[in-house]
Amino acid sequence: MLLDVDGLKVYFPYDFIYPEQYSYMLDLKKALDAKGHCLLEMPSGTGKTISLLALIVAYLKFFPQNLSKLIYCSRTIPEIEKVVEELRKLLKYIKNETGETPNILGLAMASRRNLCIHPEVSKARDGKVVDSGCHSLTASYVRSRAQRDDSIPQCDYFEKFDLDGKEFPMPLGCYNLDDLREYGRKKGFCPYFVARHAILQANIVVYSYHYLLDPKIAEIVSKEMKKETCVVFDEAHNIDNTCVDSMSITINRRVLDKAKTAVTNLQDHIQRIKSTDSNRLQEEYNRLVTGLREAANRTDVIANPILPNDILEDQVPGNIRSADFFIMFMKRLIDFIKMRLTVTHAVQESPAGILRDLKARAFIDRKPLRFCSERLSSIIRTLELTDIAELGPLVAVAQFATLLSTYLQGFTVIIEPYEDKAPNVPNPILYLRCLDSSIAIKPVFVKFQTVVITSGTLSPLDMYPKILDFHPVVINSFTMTLARPCILPMIVTKGNDQVAMSSKFESRDDPAVVRNYGKLLVEMATIVPDGMVCFFTSYLYLENVVATWYDHAIISDLQRHKLVFIETQDDAETSLALLNYMKACDKGRGAILLAVARGKVSEGIDFDHHYGRCVIMMGIPFMYTQSRILKARLEYLRDQFNIRESDFLTFDALRHAAQCVGRAMRGKTDYGIMIFADKRFSRSDKRNKLPRWIQEHMVDSRCDLSTEEAVQISRPWLKQMAQPFTREDQLGISLLTLEQLNSAENVEKIQKRSQQVIY
Repeated sequence: MLLDVDGLKVYFPYDFIYPEQYSYMLDLKKALDAKGHCLLEMPSGTGKTISLLALIVAYLKFFPQNLSKLIYCSRTIPEIEKVVEELRKLLKYIKNETGETPNILGLAMASRRNLCIHPEVSKARDGKVVDSGCHSLTASYVRSRAQRDDSIPQCDYFEKFDLDGKEFPMPLGCYNLDDLREYGRKKGFCPYFVARHAILQANIVVYSYHYLLDPKIAEIVSKEMKKETCVVFDEAHNIDNTCVDSMSITINRRVLDKAKTAVTNLQDHIQRIKSTDSNRLQEEYNRLVTGLREAANRTDVIANPILPNDILEDQVPGNIRSADFFIMFMKRLIDFIKMRLTVTHAVQESPAGILRDLKARAFIDRKPLRFCSERLSSIIRTLELTDIAELGPLVAVAQFATLLSTYLQGFTVIIEPYEDKAPNVPNPILYLRCLDSSIAIKPVFVKFQTVVITSGTLSPLDMYPKILDFHPVVINSFTMTLARPCILPMIVTKGNDQVAMSSKFESRDDPAVVRNYGKLLVEMATIVPDGMVCFFTSYLYLENVVATWYDHAIISDLQRHKLVFIETQDDAETSLALLNYMKACDKGRGAILLAVARGKVSEGIDFDHHYGRCVIMMGIPFMYTQSRILKARLEYLRDQFNIRESDFLTFDALRHAAQCVGRAMRGKTDYGIMIFADKRFSRSDKRNKLPRWIQEHMVDSRCDLSTEEAVQISRPWLKQMAQPFTREDQLGISLLTLEQLNSAENVEKIQKRSQQVIY
């Protein structure tokens, strides 16, 4: 259908549209018109992706002077592929309607591991090994040597791309990862470098968050993007954590030992170069005198840059220009970190404190530390090293030094004597932890005119502008218009024995509470068909509860009704459990999956239709509040952004709880029960922070239930949902034709939704 979205003609590749999709497009256009950022919450399964693509593609066509590119960021490869397929469907529809091929090039971008087609390098599963193998064949100095010596291997795909591929732009169309690999095989070009080259030409680029948020990657891949770009962060409920992680470094003794070995190997290389080609080191020294920016050949960057541009224009300090001096400098730095790891109790210091200690004990100034990462990258290129996998630990140490000396605010250094996985075995670990998520995302907000942060679970919305430190022009949370009450959220606060349910610390070891959680799961398993998913607050809590359930024969009671599978911290085990869980649901046997909030299952797996008829959130998934890293971040948020600790902890817990229960509802033809099993959910300060589309179906009479009351409510509701439900039942209510959308009644409803926008 052809939509009129506030005067903009938008091609929408379906015969029907959800009311909230049109409202979503209206708000998105307001943000694009204002050339500002926006924060939009829209339930999963309501067509958020196609709404974004349809509106922005239309904007690209009709306002090319205002918007020239869309960068669509998602989290996982399957999600990236899904976006590309939606774009392909949209472009095909536009071509059928207009008779013209849209002047659009859209492509997915991923790592070498996902795009490499070299017969040997692509066999490796580890991304670092693939990167190292690629570098050993494509680095400029390797290719230069290969021109003189035919025995040195090269990558034919890269050579042909470098010779011919850059001269001819990619044909218009839509390319997913398979398409890029196929294009590469057909042309004889390297798909990875084809994509790297084509993203500047492309109108629409789909790739991972890290290509924009991780400064080490963004400098290589995304630095030449224009201001007139719209950036979309989809599934962005955890974007603040992604920002923090991208700017943090973790170092232990094993990393330092490998770094020391790498430094020694570098020293040996330097001595060999001195005896055979001393001019090479002198030429590098001369280049460094004129500044790093001239010295860097970005195609061959190894120790990826993490410095702001103004620092890169500066000269490298004299005491690390010489290769020999730099090696001695790095040895002193590694020895200092090793010395600081000798602790018997936890230590927390500011970057300034560590820098003072470095000055006093190792005689290392702050300025050369800022250039460690770039100086290491330069020396690796000069020595023409190819086995970069072994250099990873040394690169980590260099990046630690650069971050430590560049950002005195928003970071902390924490040294723990024990690792979490083995709390009784001494294994000191150093964390350089970013506390301010706005540091990583600020360049994105500054560089691009419109940034869209969107997800199905962003509530409470007012927290994101604070922790990301930006000012959106549009904020809105959309509900889900339904033709039948297919969402049944309930808060179960007590068992049939009236003992309160809660996962808080003083209650979690109470046998009566654990037993009531088990009885709730057993009672629901007797009436809910097919699949059920039960989320716990942590892996430790899951293990303790399951052990108690075994002792009380609750597991055997569950197995009388359904098969039971458990998520673990081992990815392979969890994948196998998921596979067998879905098999059991497909065969009608029914299954229960016991999973963990913040785990793999809670973030990336959809339990649509018979895979998830009921989801139970057992407890509120608060973060481990005794973590020193968390305490440091909470203190920083309180001091810098005036965010109370309790507010942030509640915000984080509720967004993860909503993310967990939202796994069951993946579309308007789906239906599912959402049970929040903790008495604290019934408090208004918790309930009111759930997404609006859940709150609207959570009536007061279902907010303080016992196990038996929840079963009594669920039984007739499940019978009602089991009745036939067709498209005709949705027409005019949750599914609109173009005529119905333009009717006076629906126009008024959509205008009311838009009035809830906050500027």
